Amino acid sequence: MATLIPSIACLGVIGRNNNPLHIQIFPSYDPATNTYIPARTSLQFHLLLSSTLDVFDLRARRNAAAGVGLSGDFGLLHAVDDRLAAYGFETNTGTKFVAVVDMRGRRVDGGRAPGAGGIGVGGVGTGGGAGGGQVAAAAASSVGLREGEMKVVFKAMQTAYIKLLQNPFFDPDEHSPLTGSGGKKITSKKFAADMRRIGENWGPGMTVL
Repeated sequence: MATLIPSIACLGVIGRNNNPLHIQIFPSYDPATNTYIPARTSLQFHLLLSSTLDVFDLRARRNAAAGVGLSGDFGLLHAVDDRLAAYGFETNTGTKFVAVVDMRGRRVDGGRAPGAGGIGVGGVGTGGGAGGGQVAAAAASSVGLREGEMKVVFKAMQTAYIKLLQNPFFDPDEHSPLTGSGGKKITSKKFAADMRRIGENWGPGMTVL
């Protein structure tokens, strides 16, 4: 029987107005059909990402009361069930990165199925197949998810977001208006490709993305 390891099921970027900027969904391994399909519907992932906002707010209030300010890496936000768990990171400008991990989302012996890609929904890119060999090698001696495993994911997401902000044609105020509500979704193909690369290539034990 193939060993199942954690994989990323969804990546989300949420603006400072708590508006969704970018959401990308990745297929997970389904042992019943021996195929890769999304673990949840697009709507369910949207609702899951929205539910993390309460956790972000609660921890921000707790940090403010303790006088420690913004901690950045909030780590595990909440466990959805025995398979899915949401992890989060918040920048000093209020942009939030969320990674939903499927604890049994990928087979060690095969990585992602060829052609199994990310699914785009409104400002979301679409994905292609991942390099299973690299993930399998990294995960061979590291099945499971240890504390701090997601830091490399959030570092890579933040790097991609900073590159987007450096684009002279990108206006961040259009996506997170100073009025405090609304905002456009990120439609950059380069940013979507970076998110796809992060989601497809990450696996337990990875230190660079």
